[in-house]
Amino acid sequence: MAITKTNFVEYTRCDRYVFLEDIRREFLQNPISYQEYKEQEEAMQLQEIRDAMFEGSTGDYQDKTVQENAQLKAMNPYYKRVEIEAGRLASLLFPGDIIYAEKTNDQKCFSFCYKEIPFLCYVDIYNEKGEDVNIIEVKATTSKKYTELTGGYYKSQKYSIFSCENNIHRLKGEIAGYPLTEEMDLKTYETLRKKLLDRYGIGSYIYDLAVQRFILEGQYKEQKKEEELQHIHYYLGVLNADYVYDGLMENGREVYQTDARGNELITFFDMTEITREYQFQVKLDAERLIKNIEEPNIREVPLGVSCGFKKQTQCKYFTPVCGHKIPEKNSSLSYVNNPSGFCMENGKRIKGLELINAGYLHMLDVPEAWITKDNHFIQRECVKTHTLFMQKEKIRKAIETLEYPIYHLDFETFPSPVPRFRGERPYTQSPFEFSLHIERAPGVCDKEKDNIIFLAKTTNDERKELVECLLEHVDVNKGTLLAQNVSFEKGRIKELASIYPEYHDDLMKLYHRGFDLLWIVNNHKELYEKLGFSKKEIDTFNFYDERLSGSFSIKKTLPIFSELTYANLDVKNGTEAIIEYANYNSMTKEELLKTQEALRIYCQQDTWAMVEILNALRKLVS
Repeated sequence: MAITKTNFVEYTRCDRYVFLEDIRREFLQNPISYQEYKEQEEAMQLQEIRDAMFEGSTGDYQDKTVQENAQLKAMNPYYKRVEIEAGRLASLLFPGDIIYAEKTNDQKCFSFCYKEIPFLCYVDIYNEKGEDVNIIEVKATTSKKYTELTGGYYKSQKYSIFSCENNIHRLKGEIAGYPLTEEMDLKTYETLRKKLLDRYGIGSYIYDLAVQRFILEGQYKEQKKEEELQHIHYYLGVLNADYVYDGLMENGREVYQTDARGNELITFFDMTEITREYQFQVKLDAERLIKNIEEPNIREVPLGVSCGFKKQTQCKYFTPVCGHKIPEKNSSLSYVNNPSGFCMENGKRIKGLELINAGYLHMLDVPEAWITKDNHFIQRECVKTHTLFMQKEKIRKAIETLEYPIYHLDFETFPSPVPRFRGERPYTQSPFEFSLHIERAPGVCDKEKDNIIFLAKTTNDERKELVECLLEHVDVNKGTLLAQNVSFEKGRIKELASIYPEYHDDLMKLYHRGFDLLWIVNNHKELYEKLGFSKKEIDTFNFYDERLSGSFSIKKTLPIFSELTYANLDVKNGTEAIIEYANYNSMTKEELLKTQEALRIYCQQDTWAMVEILNALRKLVS
């Protein structure tokens, strides 16, 4: 069974991974089946979709307890559409013969043996004209990952390190005659460009393409075709973050034509030179991989960036094996907002997984002398004494600023890789449900009578009905829009305001009434500055309990203030809600009715949880 590109990326995470996978050379000698390759690629595709779906989003959307096959079934059709559109646009952009296919085994394949170990990859899009060849790897991420690498001489004016012409982005330093130094100094440009060479950061998908290049060039060299390699170019095809869908449909299917500003749904990045620079590292990784196959490494290895800790790319062995010593609650990683780590006696900084590697597993293991932030002292004291910390006056004053009625609002959204409805972009968080609890006076709110729920009956565009239902039940001229992580709800309202100009003014009035429940529980410096609190008071939590374990997510705050639980619900989290909505069209009438009721109950619980938390806070400070 050959080492595929997906295998390569995973197996070279660390020296121990191959041992944990229990790979043997005789196993590698057997040919890989199409089904096995397809399963590997689909797992990688799901990871890509997750990465983009939750990029920059707020709220508890990702729950790794959800079965991957359910997510894959729900999201894979949208990923396949990305590949199809990429192939269509590539055929328009690159002249000559082109091979792309929805089925992996119909794609162009490359393979070679390196030190008796077979390597293999399929190419998403293969284009050939004469002696020129273009290799295009399609990724379900968005272009902003690369275009937002920006610099400039002044803070107010930033320039991307990429320039786009004819829907192809190229690094400005690789464009002959480009006046780069008029936009930024060369040191800044090189620093930003270097980020593309971080395989565990922005460069992760480029590394995938570089592995593909390693395998392709291996085959060419086996076939004594080295002279042809100079004519091969390597591209990433990604979703264009600037593309706005105009809503055109034909035969019940979206038509992604060029948008009003000249953007295409898919845009391409020339990564030929970057993947060439990666080859030295890829070859070293291949050598290390082969060594670990020949002599499996049983020893523990230091935890680090390759683990993908708390990312969509987290190694599957991290929790059960390599990171099993990390306490589930109040580990040394639970100190909040601590990117710079702790200052040791020698003046050096230690942070993150470095603490775990050094044996500082629990929050109390970190020497008190290393702590420099007031909030970290508060966390430590709460854990040490099993007491809670509370600034009653801050909480009281914040609650007093709330104007009634309070509109406790929560949206459920579907972040499709390809836009489904007019005015949407790739991964727009498209609302299909909301729950609204109206609290008309302090503590005066009934779970059922004061609750309004809108839920889309189909997967068609019902956003206008959602807007009309929302505005029917709120007075945009008074009251408070309350949510936990209110920026998410405000973001959806602002998007809807731009799509429906007839409701723009009312929606924006509601937008400007936004208030975050976490401003009361955690903190919000601007609010408390206006309320006249001292700098020390402003810089510290309003509330902390050791049960939070460094997180203010609703799943952590709710059990402290309420006996409500999601455990007994049929839909338990936002990811499950996405899956159920995506599967509407495959359900029987009875299944659909049952699913929709489960979605209503789940969304209602989200807003009722906020009502209970706010009421509990009132009682604590009364």
